[in-house]
Amino acid sequence: MSRESRLLAGVLLVTIPSVMFGGMTLLSMLAGRATGYVDNPFRQDMWRAGHAHAGVYLILSLVMLRYVDEAALGAGWKWVARLGAPVAAILVPAAFFLSTLSPTASAPTALLGLAYPGAAALAIAVLTLGVGLIRAARRP
Repeated sequence: MSRESRLLAGVLLVTIPSVMFGGMTLLSMLAGRATGYVDNPFRQDMWRAGHAHAGVYLILSLVMLRYVDEAALGAGWKWVARLGAPVAAILVPAAFFLSTLSPTASAPTALLGLAYPGAAALAIAVLTLGVGLIRAARRP
C-alpha cells in the first residue's frame, strides 16, 4: 500500500469512533433518554439513514484503498478513486442530518441536495477504480 493510501486509511480509521458515538447517541435517544427525538418518526428515519450511510461509506472507503494502488490508473485518477467514498461519507450523511435539524421537521430542507454530489463522487470513484482494476487485470 502506498504512503498516500496508508495516510488516508489512518485518517479514516480515526474518524470511525465519531460514527460509533453517533450510534450510541441514537441508541440513547431511542431508549427514551432524549425528549423530542422519538416523537418525530421522519427525523428518526433521516438520522438513522445518515448514520448508516456514514458507517457504510467509511468501511467502503477502507476497502477501496486496498485496491487503489493495484489499479492501472494515473496518479490523479488514483486520488479520484481514493477520495470519492470519503467525500460521500461526509456529504450524504450531512444531507440527511442537516435537512432535518428542526425537531418538528416533517420534510427535508434543501440541504438534502448535498446527497447528490456525494452520490456522484462515490459513483465516479467506484467506476474509476473498477476500470483501473480491469485494465490492470488485462496486463500480462
